Formats: sequence, C-alpha cells, structure tokens
Amino acid sequence: MKTIYSKICFGAGLLGSLVLGSCTGDYMDYNRNWAEVTADEMQRDEYLISSLLGGMQNNVIPAEEHLNQFTECLLGGIWGGYFADSQSWATSFSYFNPSQDWLGKMYLDVIPNVYSNWLGLQAATSDEAILAVGKIVKSAAFQRITDAYGPIPYSQIGTDGKVTAPLDTQKEVYTKIFEELDEAVATLMEHRGTSISAAADKVYAGDLDKWIKFANSLKLRMAIRLVYADPTTAEQRAREAIDTSDGKLGVMATNDDNAYLSGININPFYKVAYEYNGGETRLSADLLNYMKSWDDPRIGVYAKPCTITGRTSEYWGLRIGNEYAIAKGQAYSNLNIGQNDPILWMNVSEVMFLRAEMALYGWDTGDTAENYYRRGVELSFEKWGVESSSYLSCYTPVGTYNDPNGTYTFTPQTECVPAWNPSSAKLQLEQIITQKWIANFPLGHEAWAEFRRTGYPK
Repeated sequence: MKTIYSKICFGAGLLGSLVLGSCTGDYMDYNRNWAEVTADEMQRDEYLISSLLGGMQNNVIPAEEHLNQFTECLLGGIWGGYFADSQSWATSFSYFNPSQDWLGKMYLDVIPNVYSNWLGLQAATSDEAILAVGKIVKSAAFQRITDAYGPIPYSQIGTDGKVTAPLDTQKEVYTKIFEELDEAVATLMEHRGTSISAAADKVYAGDLDKWIKFANSLKLRMAIRLVYADPTTAEQRAREAIDTSDGKLGVMATNDDNAYLSGININPFYKVAYEYNGGETRLSADLLNYMKSWDDPRIGVYAKPCTITGRTSEYWGLRIGNEYAIAKGQAYSNLNIGQNDPILWMNVSEVMFLRAEMALYGWDTGDTAENYYRRGVELSFEKWGVESSSYLSCYTPVGTYNDPNGTYTFTPQTECVPAWNPSSAKLQLEQIITQKWIANFPLGHEAWAEFRRTGYPK
C-alpha cells in the first residue's frame, strides 16, 4: 500500500549562525537597524508570547477576512445552513463544485498558521500554564480541520523539524486531541489561583478556570461527535468532561464561560457581509424560515430586515444553492453584526444541548434531557438579551418559505417544534439538534458536522 504524505510549509523564521573574527565580533550590533526590535526586546511585556498565542487564536476561526470568507461564509456557513451567496459564482460550495483552491483553504492555510505559531510558542516560553492554553487552542483549531477533511497531518507535524508529515486517521487525531486536552486540564488545575497575561490572551484574558471549562466543553463536543462511530469512547469521554467530583470544574455552566475571540481590528463576517462587492453573504432561507415560523425573538439580533420593495420591515433569507443576480440577492436579509463584534468559538447553550443528548442515552443523570434542552434555549435568549415566555410552549409547525420574488418556495418536511415532545426519542433528538443549530449561529462548521452526524435540522 502506498503511503500518502502531506506537505505542510511553515512561515517560521530561519535560525542560523555566523562565525566572525574578533575584529568583526560586534558587526551585527553596530549595523543593526535601529528601528527593528531585538530578541531581548521582543520578550518584554510578553510581546513575543502575545504574538504567538494570538497568532494561534486568530486561526481557530480565522480572523483574517479573506480566509474567513472561504472557511466560514462560503464553506461552513453554507453547508451548515446559515448563509447563502448573494450572487452567482462560477465555482461554489453552494453548487458542490468549489475549486481546488477553495477546497484547500482550511488545510493549506490554517494548519501552517496554527502550527508555526505553536512551535514558536514552545521555543519562546517554558511557562506550563501558557503552553497548556496553547495546547487547548491548537486542539480547538484541529478539531474543526479534521471534522472537515477526515485524515490530516497532526501527531508528527514538527517532529525533529519536519515540515512533511504523514496523515493521521480522524480516529487517531481525535485520540491525540483527547489526550492533549487531558494533559492541558491537568496542568491548569495545578496552576489554579494564578493567571497568564491578559494581554497575551484574546479569549479569556488569562483566566485559567475558564480555559479549563472550555477544554472540557470541547472534549464533550468531540465525545458526542463519536456517538455513532464509537459509543463506548463517546460515553467515557463525555462522562469525564462533565465530571465535577474531587474539585474538578467540569464544563461551561453560564454565559460568562462563553468563548469569544476579542481584540480584532474588524469582524471578518462584517467585512464579507457589508464591504465585499456590497456584501457577498446573506442569511439563509432555512434559518430565517424556522425562526419566523416560531416567532423566535433572536431573529432581530441575528438578521436585519430585507430591502425588497414592499417588504422592508420583514426578514427574508436566500435559498442556498440557487442563482441570484447580485442586485436581487443583496436585497435579502443581511447579518446584524457590528464591525468590532467578537468572534464566537463556543457557548454554554451548545454545552446544554450536548448534555441533553447525553441524558437521552442515560449518560448524564444530573438532570433530564428536557431540562437541559430548556436551559440551552433559555441561556441563548439570555446571551442575546431577549425574552419570550411562550417560545418553549410553541407547537406551531415550520411553515412554507414563500420566496418574496416568487422563485424558490419550499416547505421543510419536519414535525419539529420548540415545545418538548414527551414521548418520541427520535423527535427529541431532532429538537435538540435543531435548537443547537439556532443557538450556535454562526458556527457553520459545527452545524455542518452535526447535520452529517444526525441528519438534522431538516
């Protein structure tokens, strides 16, 4: 059998040495550009560590708008059912015919961006807490990449300076990430009561307890992903993640635990939705149709009303995979997002829906599946500052999407409603996944992975 290898080229700096005679021993000092910082100056105020850890964090969900457009708006957002293209492309994920360049962005850009910074961080510091946080960030990035591609280079990247690494199977990647998350949590538990530099950490401002909960929550996300592929490992890892015995912290419990990337110059989703050719992404008809059918109070914080003539106070999303002239496509509802809004990585609502699914299988006896489900919805409302006392009592079916331009009308074939179904485990799972889909907006890769795993939402 032929071994398949993947070349990963890093952007790390080269290290070298220059041996000079005694008369030129200070040559580099004398001739150094006064405007450049020295290696010693790079260490001041943890500048180098901030740059390296920040470089890793900026690539979990890419903060650079061009890369973000490819990975989140054109790929994850579309296949996850959140976004649609406001114009027609010659090649597109919407039509299942993306170019090789589009297909490779997460693999060829994100992997080296994360790993070169990770190697640099290991060389720059021996601080166990900082390295543990870095290990968690690396895990968060590679979990998304292996879910997208399956086999990827992971365990042997950077070994002995190698930049060409064999592929690991997705099972091997998951196994390694579980191990690394366990190691990171164990290290951070030893360092509780301390913190890392807030300036170096764009997510939790150095709060180690929150990093522990995030790591456990990520572990829970991965465990539930294995429910059908490896239920024994799924149960074991899920139980470990939520464990709060003997002083363990478990998973996210409140919205204060939510993971966001802050401190970015401009939100990349804003750039794509508002500045690229007048906006190249709009909300999907699927998402807004569910939300409109159920009078979901979050619709106004997710979307802006459309600009379709005669409909300017209404919310209308675009059908994914259909062709619109750009002027017509851009008239549909846009994202309600600010230039400086942080980028969501994970929120407590997702954790509650994961625990609801655990409870369905009898793995989490801390509460019932219904109560975890209800808590997931309530925490999402709380996060967005909206209220609706009747939402979880709604039995209204998802209605027909009547395209205001009369072209792409459809009716979802689902019996799912917000009110908990007391008798059907199958419908309960659909309710959990559907509400997680709504609450996780705009985490398209999560929605896509869950759709492939469960077939929901419909």
